[in-house]
Amino acid sequence: MKFQAWLQKHTNHLTAIVAALIVIGYASKWLAQNTLIYNAALIVASIIAVMPIALHAFQALKVKVISIELLVTIAVVGAFIIGEYNESAIVTFLFLFGNFLEQKTLSKTRESIKSLTEMAPTTAAVVQPDGSTADVDVDDVDEGDVVLVKTGGSIPVDGVVVDGQGYTNEAAITGESKEISKAAGDQVYSGSLLSNGYVQIKATKVGDDTTFAKIVELVEDAQDTKSHAEKFIDRFSQYYTPAVLVIALLVFIFSRDFKLAITVLVLGCPGALVIGAPVSNVAGIGNGAKRGILVKGGEAMDTFSKIDTFVFDKTGTLTEGKTAVTKVLTYTQDKQAALTAAAAVEAVSDHPLGRAIIAYADEQGFDYQHTTLTDSQTVKGQGISATVDGHQLCAGNAKLLASHNVALSSQQQADLSQLQASGSSVVIVAQDRQVAAIIGIADVIRTDLKAQLAALKQAGAKHLVMLTGDNAQTANFVAQKLGIDEVHADLLPDEKVKFVKQFKEQGRKVAFVGDGINDSPSLATADIGIAMGSGTDVAIETSDIVLMQSSFDALVHAFKLAKKTVLNTRENIVIAIAVVAFLLLGLIAGFIYMASGMFVHEISILVVIFNAMRLINYGKHDHTKTQQPAAKALAN
Repeated sequence: MKFQAWLQKHTNHLTAIVAALIVIGYASKWLAQNTLIYNAALIVASIIAVMPIALHAFQALKVKVISIELLVTIAVVGAFIIGEYNESAIVTFLFLFGNFLEQKTLSKTRESIKSLTEMAPTTAAVVQPDGSTADVDVDDVDEGDVVLVKTGGSIPVDGVVVDGQGYTNEAAITGESKEISKAAGDQVYSGSLLSNGYVQIKATKVGDDTTFAKIVELVEDAQDTKSHAEKFIDRFSQYYTPAVLVIALLVFIFSRDFKLAITVLVLGCPGALVIGAPVSNVAGIGNGAKRGILVKGGEAMDTFSKIDTFVFDKTGTLTEGKTAVTKVLTYTQDKQAALTAAAAVEAVSDHPLGRAIIAYADEQGFDYQHTTLTDSQTVKGQGISATVDGHQLCAGNAKLLASHNVALSSQQQADLSQLQASGSSVVIVAQDRQVAAIIGIADVIRTDLKAQLAALKQAGAKHLVMLTGDNAQTANFVAQKLGIDEVHADLLPDEKVKFVKQFKEQGRKVAFVGDGINDSPSLATADIGIAMGSGTDVAIETSDIVLMQSSFDALVHAFKLAKKTVLNTRENIVIAIAVVAFLLLGLIAGFIYMASGMFVHEISILVVIFNAMRLINYGKHDHTKTQQPAAKALAN
């Protein structure tokens, strides 16, 4: 066992020694014409190189697996029997060197995981009852503990800021590197970096329960989950390797050419075929992880690439999930004065529509806080009235205005109807018995969503469907604005599931995109469930893909990445099969020999690895995200 462990630890050193012996051997032959040193160096090189290969072959045989290493070991023994020490030395060196390069290149595809795990803090500064702090192992932090994080520190727990303020970089969680302001009451995540300021955080999740820990576990598990192509190759290699042994034996029986039979063994190694699919899978999942896209394995990637129907929830998915002023129509010379007065009235209300008006006034810089407000009266289901700076003001619906003897003109009535038809809630503002403004308030559609959905169609989506619990009028307006093909409104969660099942029965490949909470039944029912959310427990557990940024840019990239990863896997399989065919034809034609064949074989392994590594930077320079100013959005 000690010798085995020593071999595994020093395989790379042994490879270097073998290379040096081969150089010494050939130098002695070409420069000094010394065949004794030449043969001795190559014999020693062969023996050293074959030891780790034979060890792996023996370990595989113990579990009843005929491995590639067994083929090489038999080939080396055969080369010794016929005295081809140069062949045995070069073949074993190329095999070891190929493994070395394979490990180095594969490690690059796992850098996303390494960078994630390196972000995880190992200690936390826990605030003690007397106000001091004590550094403890992060695994010893309990829920409810308060931890202190200073500028440049890594946040060790999921929790809520209870004191201090600063800016965090949540790239490890969302893939988005922009800094986010944090103050008392804000949620923070383990693995985030505090780039500026200081905060005290009350832990709500610790250790393996944190969002960051679950992300790392999810991506690590995903990279070990095999795609359909990998499963096929595994089954294929189980039969292929023994078949090569049988073919080599038949070649020897019929040709009586021992060297030819040994060469068949070497050239029949399916190395590129075995490595081609896993490395594509790992690289594709790693690419997504760096961008906050968590794909649960190669099988999910493979299924996602075949999706033709995307089904969306509306609220929180196609929209921001929060009400905001979307349209302001004014009928007075002094627009600012009317809206400032409206904000002053709504400031005494806690109604969601009123809060939207206040937020709009704050954005516009209206100074409503220094107005004089008297005689405030709230009428349930209608709105609010008051006297503002000596002017009588009403803000509410048509019933409120009618009760104050305020009538709408035909133009104002048409504007009101148009806003209501768009699915907006409406607040009518009247000042001194004259309509001053009509304000449309709605759940805001995500910025540039129409272009992103169009990009999704260009990438291969055939059907875009909205399933929502909202009313049909609002749903149809949103669908028309975004170019969605099919709409079903006024649905309960179980009714959404029925539609998903119906689409699947029609032969469609369905992806459901939701917030990962109330839509979890549909996420689980669809062929692929995609959660738009910041890593909630339900999202991570239920869905096949989690978009940590809640971004449609990320959705489009994920869909394109899935197709690219599957295509890359197929390319690698074609390359591997083509190389084997070339080697066998070359052997028959007489221009391929054992050493040259092994060289081509190892090169083919590197070709499929480097081909897969192209996925690591896929989409790196694709900047599709645009920002639309609030004023322009209102104008639209």
